[in-house]
Amino acid sequence: MFSPTDTIVAIATPSGRGGIGVVRISGARAADVARAILTTPHELTPRYATHTFVRPGQVPPTAVEGAGDDARQRPEKCARLDAVVPERAEARDFRAGPSLSGVMPCSGTARTIDEVVVTLFPAPHSYTTEDVVEISAHGSPAVLREIVRAAIGAGARLAEPGEFTFRAYLGGRIDLVQAEAVGDLVDAVTPLQARVAFDQLEGTLTRSIAVMDAALFDLVAKLEASIDFPDEGYHFVAPATVAATLRKVRGGIDRLLAGARTGRVIREGRQIAIVGKPNVGKSSLFNWLLGAERAIVTDVPGTTRDLLRETIDFNGVRLSLVDTAGSRDVQDEIEREGVARAHRAHDVADLVCVVLDASRPLDVDDEGVLARTARVPRVIVVNKIDLPRAWILAALRIEALEISLKTGAGLSALHDAIQQGLEFTEPRVEEPMVTNLRHESLLHDARESIARALAGLDDTVCALAGLDQVAPHLNEELVLADLAAARRAFDEVVGKRTSEDVLRAIFERFCVGK
Repeated sequence: MFSPTDTIVAIATPSGRGGIGVVRISGARAADVARAILTTPHELTPRYATHTFVRPGQVPPTAVEGAGDDARQRPEKCARLDAVVPERAEARDFRAGPSLSGVMPCSGTARTIDEVVVTLFPAPHSYTTEDVVEISAHGSPAVLREIVRAAIGAGARLAEPGEFTFRAYLGGRIDLVQAEAVGDLVDAVTPLQARVAFDQLEGTLTRSIAVMDAALFDLVAKLEASIDFPDEGYHFVAPATVAATLRKVRGGIDRLLAGARTGRVIREGRQIAIVGKPNVGKSSLFNWLLGAERAIVTDVPGTTRDLLRETIDFNGVRLSLVDTAGSRDVQDEIEREGVARAHRAHDVADLVCVVLDASRPLDVDDEGVLARTARVPRVIVVNKIDLPRAWILAALRIEALEISLKTGAGLSALHDAIQQGLEFTEPRVEEPMVTNLRHESLLHDARESIARALAGLDDTVCALAGLDQVAPHLNEELVLADLAAARRAFDEVVGKRTSEDVLRAIFERFCVGK
């Protein structure tokens, strides 16, 4: 994992040109590294924007080259040092005259990289809970890279993916659920994705789990007290009370799990494959869903020979649309490969839109498409109902929607059918939501542990029901073992106890600057 003691630096804004770019430095020596590369003669004032200039530093060649080699293996979305600009850019020489702001760099400065605004956020009141310095410069990739080089020359290390957020997690400012929400928020492509991720970042899921864990902790304390005084035969909590509390916690878990499928649809998105024989209207449907003329539409069969992919916001869901080659028996090698790819696409799609043509008789190609998609979630669409009918819907003997992509008839019903096929309903605002498979799996583990504890209590509770007698012996040790397992699962969700492999897998998908 990452070394938590180094002072780290990275570009915190996306790669590419922009009006402003931010370089972030974090660690015990963040202020010292910043002072070493800034021309200001004064100490940085906490939370005060300081106008100054950045000068070059002395960069050990291995520090930059090694970082670049590692960065080349990261996702393209990361702000990679070596990939930003292929070679060192010449920095601006301010000795020739004043800056655009009319402020000159300090005397004696041979050369500066850029005119910047710098802000110091001292520990623990910063994103990482360490000293953090943020340098706002012009958004040229060449300039930002030079600033990072200067910071490395002054003693900082290039940050690993997610290392800033990892330090916030280690510092206790956020838990693991919130750290994962940071990554989800950065990756969000629809407003609903962003909203759900921000709710988790605000702690809605964490608070729900904390309430259930607190109830289990209270039970554990009372059951352990009963074990500590075995000779007195005194039970600090009645079996019926234990059972009632466990049922309440189980109900809370069930409510979270009930929305898990919707949550994962929001977080992960879904894929729709549009299939059918040539010239039934697949590309027209693709363009309608996309809201743009992306696919070529002609009367010539076989126009689409490869998979055409686009991503849209479908009622808050990130939806990947796949337009496929017309399914038919062909001799052309290229088109045959396109048909094969179409078959593979609908095998992995979350929903398949099968398009049929109402103006042409059903044939073996239509029957082949219907047979191949019979076992996958699908919506069957009968297009071109504005033309003379060659067959009636009853001939299908299966449910289908009649539409006309030319006149717009039936498209509203198709929209609703797609949403229903995706099994998606928009969640209520600020409703705690499970969007992550890791969280869902651990909550299932916690529920199973509580179910085992309840099963052991059933006989005791039933024996007490309606009887005025001394409670039968409650096996506190067995119940405690199950409650401990449930609490361990809760702790793993929020990161109180998590393996290094899990932490690495979570944070490695982050951008370098986050």
